[in-house]
Amino acid sequence: MYKFIDGGVTAPQGFTAQGICASIKPSNKTKRDLALIYCDTLCNAAAVFTKNLVKSDTIAVTKEHLKNGKAQAVIVNSGNANTCNADGYEKAVRMCEIASDVLGVDKENVIVASTGVIGEILPIEPIEKGAEAMRGKLSKDGGTNAAEAIMTTDTVKKEIAMTMTLGGKTVTVGGIAKGSGMIHINMGTMLSFVTTDAAITADMLECALKEAVEDSYNMVSVDGDTSTNDTLAIMASGKAENPEITEKNEDYKTFVQGLTEAFRMLAKKLAADGEGASKLLVCKVSGAKTKQDAIKVSKSVICSSLLKAAMFGADANWGRVLCAIGYSGADVDIKKVAVSFKSSKGIIDVCKDGAGIPFSEEKGKEILLENEIEIIVTLGDGNSEAEAYGCDLTYDYVKINGDYRT
Repeated sequence: MYKFIDGGVTAPQGFTAQGICASIKPSNKTKRDLALIYCDTLCNAAAVFTKNLVKSDTIAVTKEHLKNGKAQAVIVNSGNANTCNADGYEKAVRMCEIASDVLGVDKENVIVASTGVIGEILPIEPIEKGAEAMRGKLSKDGGTNAAEAIMTTDTVKKEIAMTMTLGGKTVTVGGIAKGSGMIHINMGTMLSFVTTDAAITADMLECALKEAVEDSYNMVSVDGDTSTNDTLAIMASGKAENPEITEKNEDYKTFVQGLTEAFRMLAKKLAADGEGASKLLVCKVSGAKTKQDAIKVSKSVICSSLLKAAMFGADANWGRVLCAIGYSGADVDIKKVAVSFKSSKGIIDVCKDGAGIPFSEEKGKEILLENEIEIIVTLGDGNSEAEAYGCDLTYDYVKINGDYRT
């Protein structure tokens, strides 16, 4: 039903992008730090944002612009979060004006976002010059440059593109994301910009976005800190010419499932690239009484600092899994719980009926030395399931964040 293809945010019809080094941080002379994404037609659009009470003013401006469910462009910078600044709102508005001038769109149809250090004044001059340098240079190949431009402590770019069939027409979804630290469950957990050429109303697009995020981005945690700038925005050009989705019909369900799969792939990329991380952790929970219980358990396990540290040390310390289940708040009969660890090196059962069972520590270490680990939890209470995404906790996490600002 879904096919992953080459490309990113510019894969759908109508979209181009570009990213450039604007030296928003004077010390940055080479890394791209300013991006533009553009559609040649006005799109239906929607977004979800951080739940943190401390928010970047870019969020306030974007929320205002999306009240009518329309957008045509995105401007985003890294290197400075434009958060907790007296002139933050003014600077966010100015960024929209800059994009408006360069791209020839209404400033009210621009989505704006920033990421980087909190509490430092955003210099607007580099953004003006950088955007001007991109005038006429947005392209189908520019999406990967845009993906780089939104990175902060990320070590790799996060891009994805996929196709699906709606009403007999091929529909494409493309996206980029950034996130490495200050990432915790409760949308958004990062910056992500998604495009599609699906024909879908703004109301249905918003519903689809909120549904898809619950089983994907909202299941990611790196360090327990919810960012101040989290934004996930989507624009739909309608150029695929599928019958417009106006209600929650079969095409709508297919679209939501496709979005969810795309977001899950990006969510795993975010988790695997957590600050200092050496391993992607996926906690798969089954046998829960309710979906909410499964979510609580999987999130609790993936967020446990003790468990994350054990995974870094390749220590099959299953007791830390049970500990996290116990304080998760889920309705669980601990005496029914089973735990296994799995990787490309195999699978090992370490706990059954809430108690330890004999296993080979050597085999356990071999399994946990791999760079992608599944923590498999079977609750034995029902039929609901969920999975959450995280990473191990390494020495480098402290090194990175010990001098992040300076």
